[in-house]
Amino acid sequence: MDKLFDLDKIIELRHELHKYPELSDNEFLTSERIATFLSQYKNAEIIRGIGGNGLVCIFKGQEDGPSILFRCDLDALPINETNNFEYKSTEKGVSHKCGHDGHMAIIAGLADLFSKNPPKKGQAVLLFQPAEENGQGAYRVINDEKFKKIKVDYAFALHNLPGFPKGEIILRKGVFAAASKGMIIKLTGKTSHAGEPENGNSPAIAMADIIKQLDGLPKKKGIFSDFVLLTVIHARLGEVAFGTTPGYAEVMATLRTYSDKDMQVLTRESESIAGINAQKSNLKLELEYVEEFPATINNNKMVKIIEDVAKSGQINYRYKKTPLRWSEDFTHFTQHITGALFGLGSGENHPQLHNPDYDFPDVIIETGMEIFYNIFNKIVNFY
Repeated sequence: MDKLFDLDKIIELRHELHKYPELSDNEFLTSERIATFLSQYKNAEIIRGIGGNGLVCIFKGQEDGPSILFRCDLDALPINETNNFEYKSTEKGVSHKCGHDGHMAIIAGLADLFSKNPPKKGQAVLLFQPAEENGQGAYRVINDEKFKKIKVDYAFALHNLPGFPKGEIILRKGVFAAASKGMIIKLTGKTSHAGEPENGNSPAIAMADIIKQLDGLPKKKGIFSDFVLLTVIHARLGEVAFGTTPGYAEVMATLRTYSDKDMQVLTRESESIAGINAQKSNLKLELEYVEEFPATINNNKMVKIIEDVAKSGQINYRYKKTPLRWSEDFTHFTQHITGALFGLGSGENHPQLHNPDYDFPDVIIETGMEIFYNIFNKIVNFY
């Protein structure tokens, strides 16, 4: 790879982004910082306000050719950082604990590369996507009229993966990351005086039975084709009032599967459990779903291109036997555009994603840039 780029400048940007994190749909200053960084490249076309706070940076070749998108994510997490380095988060309770600051740095570095090594044909589309963590951003970008006009042919993204050697490429054909959704079960009965519970209708027993039955659902034999997981993440019953029998309860659970078909089954079975118990206790039932992510499915030919690029660059790679259990909204791109998501190792003993002591390792930024840059050139050269 041509070394005509300033890695120190890109690392400095990463640290700045880390220091000032913003949650999903609030990435106003993050987007502004990226736009300011990109404005130094006079041969770049910048389109702002895509899918919310997202922006696109396009480098066009002189000849017709494929339009290839490389995507990163802007948002941080509601997690308090425990690191003490100079660029630690200045926002209490908010920090980049998924490495999106590093993903942005890689794509910003790619802009630096394409500005000094412009495409001969086709176009490189660099997307800085908002709201990945809540599962809304990619869907909004895909359906944004400004994005539709760009007409993308291929789409790629990476995610750093602790537990794998730094800079190693992790590949998988087919399903790369699980489908998931948040389920909220709302049970409404009737409050009463705690000394006269017979005058009310408490959802306590129904709530307890729902939690127990949901917990056992993934073990139910013969109804799922592959991995399923259901995690009860929160429950609440009434208020802290010792004189009151509760009349309202909520149970929240995260549903995960490797296939969208199994997600349909898991959802239906979970709804059945909620419905049967609500009816038995004469409770009003409401169901709500949040943060829905379909399974991320890679195009096998695109995965082979990533493998070839890693080989030619003498970068270690491996194929993962099973999909990742977490979810990624890049699935909305691969549902419409030929593409693939791959992993970039961030260290075998590195703190895990979403941990308060996690920090993206700067040493893997250049590898991410190299893989993306060479993917573009490989596809364009065979177009």
